[in-house]
Amino acid sequence: MASRNASFHEGGIAGALLAPLKLAFALMLTFLGILVAVWIVDWTIVFKVWPDGIDRLRSILAADLARGRALAAWQGGVPGVVTETANSLYAIVFRFTGIHDMGMRFAEGAAHSIPDTIVRNTYLANIEGIEVAMIGTQLLGVRIATLALLAPILVLIYIVAGADGLTQRAIRRASGGRESASLYHRAKHLQVALMATGLLICLFWPGSVDVRWIGLPLAATLAILTRLQWAYYKKHL
Repeated sequence: MASRNASFHEGGIAGALLAPLKLAFALMLTFLGILVAVWIVDWTIVFKVWPDGIDRLRSILAADLARGRALAAWQGGVPGVVTETANSLYAIVFRFTGIHDMGMRFAEGAAHSIPDTIVRNTYLANIEGIEVAMIGTQLLGVRIATLALLAPILVLIYIVAGADGLTQRAIRRASGGRESASLYHRAKHLQVALMATGLLICLFWPGSVDVRWIGLPLAATLAILTRLQWAYYKKHL
Protein backbone atom coordinates (compact mmCIF):
# COMPACT_ATOMS: atom_id res chain seq x y z
CA MET A 1 0.00 0.00 0.00
CA ALA A 2 1.36 3.41 -0.94
CA SER A 3 2.22 5.83 1.84
CA ARG A 4 0.09 8.94 2.29
CA ASN A 5 3.26 11.02 2.12
CA ALA A 6 3.89 9.71 -1.38
CA SER A 7 0.92 11.70 -2.65
CA PHE A 8 1.64 15.31 -3.49
CA HIS A 9 -1.92 16.35 -2.69
CA GLU A 10 -2.09 14.66 0.72
CA GLY A 11 1.20 15.34 2.43
CA GLY A 12 3.77 18.02 3.09
CA ILE A 13 3.30 21.64 2.11
CA ALA A 14 0.58 20.90 -0.43
CA GLY A 15 -1.54 19.16 2.18
CA ALA A 16 -1.13 22.08 4.58
CA LEU A 17 -2.12 24.56 1.88
CA LEU A 18 -5.10 22.54 0.69
CA ALA A 19 -6.48 21.83 4.16
CA PRO A 20 -8.02 25.32 4.66
CA LEU A 21 -9.54 25.19 1.18
CA LYS A 22 -11.06 21.78 1.87
CA LEU A 23 -12.45 23.03 5.17
CA ALA A 24 -13.90 26.16 3.56
CA PHE A 25 -15.48 24.09 0.78
CA ALA A 26 -16.98 21.64 3.29
CA LEU A 27 -18.39 24.50 5.39
CA MET A 28 -19.86 26.14 2.29
CA LEU A 29 -21.57 22.91 1.22
CA THR A 30 -22.89 22.42 4.76
CA PHE A 31 -24.29 25.94 4.83
CA LEU A 32 -25.92 25.53 1.42
CA GLY A 33 -27.48 22.26 2.57
CA ILE A 34 -28.87 23.93 5.70
CA LEU A 35 -30.19 26.88 3.67
CA VAL A 36 -31.99 24.66 1.16
CA ALA A 37 -33.41 22.51 3.97
CA VAL A 38 -34.70 25.66 5.71
CA TRP A 39 -36.38 26.76 2.47
CA ILE A 40 -38.04 23.36 2.05
CA VAL A 41 -39.37 23.45 5.62
CA ASP A 42 -40.65 27.02 5.16
CA TRP A 43 -42.30 26.24 1.82
CA THR A 44 -44.00 23.18 3.26
CA ILE A 45 -45.28 24.97 6.36
CA VAL A 46 -46.35 28.17 4.57
CA PHE A 47 -48.16 26.55 1.65
CA LYS A 48 -49.44 23.34 3.25
CA VAL A 49 -50.00 24.03 6.96
CA TRP A 50 -50.47 27.69 7.85
CA PRO A 51 -53.65 29.33 6.57
CA ASP A 52 -52.12 32.81 6.85
CA GLY A 53 -48.92 31.65 5.13
CA ILE A 54 -46.39 34.39 4.39
CA ASP A 55 -47.85 36.87 6.89
CA ARG A 56 -47.20 34.45 9.74
CA LEU A 57 -43.63 33.87 8.57
CA ARG A 58 -43.08 37.64 8.55
CA SER A 59 -44.40 37.90 12.10
CA ILE A 60 -42.01 35.14 13.20
CA LEU A 61 -39.11 37.02 11.61
CA ALA A 62 -40.11 40.22 13.42
CA ALA A 63 -40.48 38.42 16.77
CA ASP A 64 -37.14 36.59 16.50
CA LEU A 65 -35.39 39.77 15.37
CA ALA A 66 -36.72 41.74 18.34
CA ARG A 67 -35.75 38.94 20.72
CA GLY A 68 -32.26 38.67 19.23
CA ARG A 69 -31.69 42.43 19.46
CA ALA A 70 -32.85 42.41 23.07
CA LEU A 71 -30.45 39.55 23.88
CA ALA A 72 -27.56 41.40 22.23
CA ALA A 73 -28.36 44.55 24.22
CA TRP A 74 -28.60 42.54 27.46
CA GLN A 75 -25.14 41.09 26.87
CA GLY A 76 -23.73 44.58 26.32
CA GLY A 77 -23.24 44.06 22.60
CA VAL A 78 -24.54 45.97 19.61
CA PRO A 79 -28.20 45.09 18.86
CA GLY A 80 -27.63 45.93 15.19
CA VAL A 81 -25.35 42.91 14.77
CA VAL A 82 -28.41 40.65 14.52
CA THR A 83 -29.98 42.81 11.82
CA GLU A 84 -26.67 43.12 9.97
CA THR A 85 -26.19 39.34 9.95
CA ALA A 86 -29.66 38.81 8.50
CA ASN A 87 -29.13 41.51 5.86
CA SER A 88 -25.66 40.22 4.98
CA LEU A 89 -26.94 36.68 4.46
CA TYR A 90 -29.79 38.02 2.33
CA ALA A 91 -27.32 40.08 0.28
CA ILE A 92 -25.07 37.07 -0.36
CA VAL A 93 -27.93 34.84 -1.48
CA PHE A 94 -30.17 37.26 -3.37
CA ARG A 95 -28.30 40.48 -4.13
CA PHE A 96 -25.03 38.87 -5.19
CA THR A 97 -26.91 36.42 -7.44
CA GLY A 98 -28.98 39.25 -8.97
CA ILE A 99 -32.37 37.85 -7.90
CA HIS A 100 -33.19 40.94 -5.81
CA ASP A 101 -32.33 43.37 -8.63
CA MET A 102 -34.26 41.20 -11.07
CA GLY A 103 -37.39 41.48 -8.95
CA MET A 104 -36.98 45.25 -8.62
CA ARG A 105 -36.56 45.58 -12.39
CA PHE A 106 -39.63 43.50 -13.09
CA ALA A 107 -41.65 45.54 -10.58
CA GLU A 108 -40.93 48.76 -12.49
CA GLY A 109 -43.07 47.60 -15.41
CA ALA A 110 -40.63 48.83 -18.05
CA ALA A 111 -40.39 47.26 -21.50
CA HIS A 112 -38.57 43.94 -21.57
CA SER A 113 -36.77 41.94 -24.20
CA ILE A 114 -38.03 38.47 -25.09
CA PRO A 115 -35.58 36.70 -22.74
CA ASP A 116 -36.54 39.15 -19.99
CA THR A 117 -40.21 38.46 -20.64
CA ILE A 118 -39.68 34.72 -20.30
CA VAL A 119 -37.69 35.17 -17.08
CA ARG A 120 -40.26 37.67 -15.78
CA ASN A 121 -43.14 35.26 -16.35
CA THR A 122 -41.24 32.50 -14.54
CA TYR A 123 -40.39 34.89 -11.71
CA LEU A 124 -43.99 36.05 -11.30
CA ALA A 125 -45.29 32.48 -11.41
CA ASN A 126 -43.07 31.60 -8.45
CA ILE A 127 -43.03 34.96 -6.67
CA GLU A 128 -44.63 33.65 -3.47
CA GLY A 129 -42.09 30.84 -3.20
CA ILE A 130 -39.25 33.30 -3.81
CA GLU A 131 -40.63 35.65 -1.17
CA VAL A 132 -40.82 32.79 1.34
CA ALA A 133 -37.19 31.92 0.56
CA MET A 134 -36.17 35.56 1.07
CA ILE A 135 -37.91 35.80 4.45
CA GLY A 136 -36.59 32.37 5.45
CA THR A 137 -33.04 33.43 4.59
CA GLN A 138 -33.32 36.51 6.78
CA LEU A 139 -34.82 34.40 9.57
CA LEU A 140 -31.90 31.98 9.29
CA GLY A 141 -29.48 34.91 9.59
CA VAL A 142 -31.26 36.17 12.71
CA ARG A 143 -31.10 32.75 14.34
CA ILE A 144 -27.43 32.23 13.45
CA ALA A 145 -26.57 35.59 15.01
CA THR A 146 -28.64 34.81 18.11
CA LEU A 147 -26.96 31.44 18.52
CA ALA A 148 -23.57 33.12 18.18
CA LEU A 149 -24.50 35.30 21.16
CA LEU A 150 -24.83 32.14 23.25
CA ALA A 151 -21.43 30.78 22.16
CA PRO A 152 -19.37 32.58 24.87
CA ILE A 153 -21.64 31.17 27.60
CA LEU A 154 -21.28 27.63 26.25
CA VAL A 155 -17.50 27.99 25.96
CA LEU A 156 -17.25 29.28 29.53
CA ILE A 157 -19.41 26.43 30.85
CA TYR A 158 -17.31 23.90 28.93
CA ILE A 159 -14.08 25.29 30.40
CA VAL A 160 -15.40 25.33 33.98
CA ALA A 161 -16.94 21.87 33.72
CA GLY A 162 -13.80 20.52 32.05
CA ALA A 163 -11.59 21.94 34.80
CA ASP A 164 -13.82 20.37 37.46
CA GLY A 165 -13.78 17.07 35.60
CA LEU A 166 -9.97 17.08 35.38
CA THR A 167 -9.83 17.80 39.10
CA GLN A 168 -11.99 14.76 39.77
CA ARG A 169 -9.74 12.76 37.44
CA ALA A 170 -6.68 13.80 39.48
CA ILE A 171 -8.41 12.75 42.69
CA ARG A 172 -9.34 9.38 41.20
CA ARG A 173 -5.82 8.93 39.87
CA ALA A 174 -4.30 9.59 43.31
CA SER A 175 -6.74 7.35 45.18
CA GLY A 176 -6.70 4.50 42.69
CA GLY A 177 -10.29 4.97 41.58
CA ARG A 178 -11.66 3.08 38.61
CA GLU A 179 -11.59 4.45 35.09
CA SER A 180 -14.15 3.90 32.37
CA ALA A 181 -13.26 4.41 28.73
CA SER A 182 -16.86 3.71 27.74
CA LEU A 183 -18.18 6.57 29.92
CA TYR A 184 -15.56 8.91 28.50
CA HIS A 185 -16.45 8.14 24.88
CA ARG A 186 -20.19 8.11 25.48
CA ALA A 187 -20.09 11.50 27.17
CA LYS A 188 -17.94 12.90 24.36
CA HIS A 189 -20.23 11.62 21.59
CA LEU A 190 -23.37 12.70 23.44
CA GLN A 191 -22.02 16.25 23.56
CA VAL A 192 -21.71 16.31 19.77
CA ALA A 193 -25.18 14.83 19.31
CA LEU A 194 -26.64 17.25 21.84
CA MET A 195 -25.10 20.32 20.24
CA ALA A 196 -26.13 19.22 16.75
CA THR A 197 -29.71 18.53 17.86
CA GLY A 198 -30.03 21.88 19.63
CA LEU A 199 -28.57 23.70 16.63
CA LEU A 200 -30.93 22.02 14.17
CA ILE A 201 -33.97 22.70 16.37
CA CYS A 202 -33.10 26.40 16.57
CA LEU A 203 -32.49 26.72 12.83
CA PHE A 204 -35.35 24.61 11.48
CA TRP A 205 -38.16 25.13 14.00
CA PRO A 206 -41.16 26.52 12.03
CA GLY A 207 -42.13 29.03 14.66
CA SER A 208 -40.79 31.80 16.83
CA VAL A 209 -37.82 30.53 18.84
CA ASP A 210 -36.45 31.89 22.09
CA VAL A 211 -32.97 30.38 22.05
CA ARG A 212 -32.65 30.90 25.79
CA TRP A 213 -35.20 28.15 26.43
CA ILE A 214 -33.04 25.84 24.33
CA GLY A 215 -29.61 27.24 25.18
CA LEU A 216 -29.90 27.16 28.99
CA PRO A 217 -30.97 23.48 29.28
CA LEU A 218 -28.40 22.71 26.60
CA ALA A 219 -25.69 24.46 28.62
CA ALA A 220 -26.65 22.59 31.81
CA THR A 221 -26.58 19.22 30.06
CA LEU A 222 -23.32 20.12 28.32
CA ALA A 223 -21.76 20.91 31.71
CA ILE A 224 -22.76 17.50 33.12
CA LEU A 225 -21.47 15.61 30.09
CA THR A 226 -18.23 17.61 29.94
CA ARG A 227 -17.51 16.99 33.60
CA LEU A 228 -18.24 13.29 33.13
CA GLN A 229 -16.05 13.10 30.04
CA TRP A 230 -12.93 14.61 31.63
CA ALA A 231 -13.47 12.91 35.00
CA TYR A 232 -13.16 9.52 33.27
CA TYR A 233 -10.39 10.48 30.88
CA LYS A 234 -7.53 7.97 30.69
CA LYS A 235 -5.53 8.00 33.90
CA HIS A 236 -2.30 7.01 32.11
CA LEU A 237 -1.45 8.88 28.89
